[in-house]
Amino acid sequence: MSLNTWLLFLVTVFFVSATPGPNMLLALSHGIRYGVRRTLPTLAGLLTALGLIMAGSAAGLGAILAASELLFSLVKYAGAAYLIWLGIKTWRAAPQPLGQGPDSGSRAEGSAWQRFRTGFLVAMSNPKAFVFFTALFPQFMDASAPQGPQLMALAGTFYVIESSWQLAYAAGGSRLRSWLNSPLRLSWMNRFAGGSFMAAGVALSGISRH
Repeated sequence: MSLNTWLLFLVTVFFVSATPGPNMLLALSHGIRYGVRRTLPTLAGLLTALGLIMAGSAAGLGAILAASELLFSLVKYAGAAYLIWLGIKTWRAAPQPLGQGPDSGSRAEGSAWQRFRTGFLVAMSNPKAFVFFTALFPQFMDASAPQGPQLMALAGTFYVIESSWQLAYAAGGSRLRSWLNSPLRLSWMNRFAGGSFMAAGVALSGISRH
């Protein structure tokens, strides 16, 4: 692809990734609760799912989801149910005192594997992502040129930008730790995060594959 095409893709993805959604909200909320270092497993889960979604889209799964109303609906409602469940769990969570250091945290706050799994499931919960990549990538590809190198360039660019924004959200959350470290503010933070996850789940249940 030409340099101009790649730069256009870069700008497009920069603003798409910056838009707050379930992935960025999770990075922010875990950054607040665990600090940046302990949120890295969460980001690893989000990015692992992202890689699988891009690979599945390249393999044609996105086109299958776009063509099958039943399959799309099954994935959609399963993802929506998970986000709503996560939102209820977060809303009802008792305020836990945050550590004083930027990356401190207790074992009671969950293992690295639990945070990785949460990140993975949140990122995988939206079937629209498969359709998004299937629709987005071809717009910036030259059909007359080899497809493999172009897909790798686009996927690599998206991966770097997405991971940078996730890290920025986690770091921003970490900076709020000292201000939020009171039972009342933590309770409101849990309700805000939980409500946002539930709203995302409800919104996801209403989307169309078109």
